[in-house]
Amino acid sequence: MCKPGEYVTRKSYGNDLMFVIVEVDEASETAILKGIDVRLMADAPYSDLEPLTDEMRREFEADRSRVEHECLRMVQSRRALDTEKQSLRKEAKFQAAPDFFERPGRVLHLDGDATYLNKCLTTYRELGIRAVGHHLLETQMAAAVIPLLEQNDPDILVITGHDGVIRRGKDLSDLHNYRNSKHFVETVLGARKYARNMDDLVIIAGACQSHFEALLDAGANFASSPQRIMIHALDPVFIAEKIAYTPINDTVNVYDVVRSTYTGTDGVGGLESRGKYRLGIPKSTL
Repeated sequence: MCKPGEYVTRKSYGNDLMFVIVEVDEASETAILKGIDVRLMADAPYSDLEPLTDEMRREFEADRSRVEHECLRMVQSRRALDTEKQSLRKEAKFQAAPDFFERPGRVLHLDGDATYLNKCLTTYRELGIRAVGHHLLETQMAAAVIPLLEQNDPDILVITGHDGVIRRGKDLSDLHNYRNSKHFVETVLGARKYARNMDDLVIIAGACQSHFEALLDAGANFASSPQRIMIHALDPVFIAEKIAYTPINDTVNVYDVVRSTYTGTDGVGGLESRGKYRLGIPKSTL
């Protein structure tokens, strides 16, 4: 008997991912699964599930740490190059008044998964980004987004959680064939009623296998997933970081943004957008 809260893998997929059971249907002997390291919702028959052993869990956690470390290393390496370029900009702008301060873009992050949200907020802090996060079910996001935007007035809005294609082989242009893409689209549309200009509010939206085209059409600057693949839990953070630290007079290099993610252009894509990083003077001594 499968129970909510149990950790499992799927035998038909070669035990490639770790899931937690969130719901079971005893009549059909089917379980609804949530990815631990990827933003995926899926279902599977009981017969396809294999309980996670302690050894398997250690292996998954070691692989997760390796991936997150590599992604952070990539971001920090790129940040070092960007900082060098920005130093020249600072010197050129503030030769007469070198006592300046920096202000990267602010983030409002809405996440359907509380564990992922906490991990993302920790990573924002590590990357020096001011971020506020709210855990909301995907079905609640559209109703909550405008009040939260009014309350926080962010430069960057992240809308994410869990998603997935429900009916493989069916029409992928149909939002009803996705678990939560419809809710993400409605949330983006709501956010665009608050801020119509795509450079005033940069929106990053979607999760694993989300309807990429519908999210962009709704007004997102960046979205997942062009090839309907799984994205890593921290991919939205790495996109937000690049936007937050790109100067306001520069257009964000879309390729650089996507390259900062773990899944690349198969998992994430987007449109040219302006950065949110500002310099100011004087630096407070209080």
